[in-house]
Amino acid sequence: MFDIIRELENRGLVHQMTDGNLGAKLMEKPRVVYAGFDPTAESLHVGHLVQLMGLRRFQRAGHRPIAMIGGATGMIGDPSGKNEERNLLSLEVIEKNVEGIKKQMERFLSFDGQEGALLLNNYDWLSRFGYLEFLRDVGKLFTVNTMMAKESVKLRLAQADTGLSYTEFSYQILQSYDFYHLNKEHQCEIQIGGSDQWGNITSGVDLVRRLSGNQVYGLTSPLLTKSDGKKMGKTESGALWLDADRTSPYHFYQYWINLDDADVQKTLGYFTDLTSEEITAVMEEHVKQPEKRTAQRTLADEFTRLVHGGEGLDAARRATEIFFGGEIRGLNDKQLVSIFADVPNCEFPAVRLAEGLPLPEVFMESGLAKSKGEARRTITQGGAYINNRKVTETDYRLTASDLASETVILLRSGKKNYALLRFV
Repeated sequence: MFDIIRELENRGLVHQMTDGNLGAKLMEKPRVVYAGFDPTAESLHVGHLVQLMGLRRFQRAGHRPIAMIGGATGMIGDPSGKNEERNLLSLEVIEKNVEGIKKQMERFLSFDGQEGALLLNNYDWLSRFGYLEFLRDVGKLFTVNTMMAKESVKLRLAQADTGLSYTEFSYQILQSYDFYHLNKEHQCEIQIGGSDQWGNITSGVDLVRRLSGNQVYGLTSPLLTKSDGKKMGKTESGALWLDADRTSPYHFYQYWINLDDADVQKTLGYFTDLTSEEITAVMEEHVKQPEKRTAQRTLADEFTRLVHGGEGLDAARRATEIFFGGEIRGLNDKQLVSIFADVPNCEFPAVRLAEGLPLPEVFMESGLAKSKGEARRTITQGGAYINNRKVTETDYRLTASDLASETVILLRSGKKNYALLRFV
């Protein structure tokens, strides 16, 4: 056993604890700790990873983690940290989302052996309750005064245009019961969550004490934000997903490569397995030569490998090289289109490749040149590239042999002007 609380504090991952002696209690013996994840999509996103990495760290410290998927609470919607009520999902959609999330968690936690991590779904126990039974046995232990005093509830009630439905108001009761159930059935003593979950967690601690007399504990971590206060992991196209089909390894990698210096040390602590000493060494090297972005590259490498494996990291690095003019090799249509998602693209009938497409004509049709004359000048001056390979012959014709993947050819004019051609 080692001091997991000190480890989390060193990484900036402790916001609040229900007991200041929690670190000592965790040193006494292995304990069971849980975090909940509502299945609002088929994939987790970066925002979920603070708690998933928390469970991972607890497991490495000798404790047993429970990843609890909110199949039931996901049907209700947690008001914490939300400005408006979420759309309620059907049971069929939630079941599909649960299956997708399960696969991703196996990359972070070991579920092997009798003491391995547990993956549980609260629909399995909450769905057994009748409404009257739940009100009688559990609801009676909550006072409306206490529930309304929770910060997440007060913030929503202050918004006259949205307010708070009775459904969402009941969420904290359901989450509290989860803690009681996990304590009773699995001897779970600790719940972790983001700082916006403090009210729900303390309600659970109180419910366990009332129903069983057992002492349990809560621990929260800071919300995932950048130095400017904005949410980290948000892009113009939405959240950074762990599913490679939603956020490609390349775009995942690029987000962390481009992270501001002010945020990189904290993020290394949050999302890598590097020790505090290793992070300090990385930051010292980074300060000496910030232009090399050593810290960002280390973060992008470690984090992408963790989420997408070695193969995903290799693909992301290769894609990065290609975007900056490297040789295009070993990529398929999906990967190329993802890398150049923001590049102008156009479609041509595949039969035109069989005939041979004059390069000046394609440069003009794709928008890389205003006229065939301008295209010829670009080619003769050494500014024309096919799949990042320079071409200087003005009579060059594109054929199927120029395809970089199943249907794609990439054209470039100069250093930065690209066009993606699809032959279908």
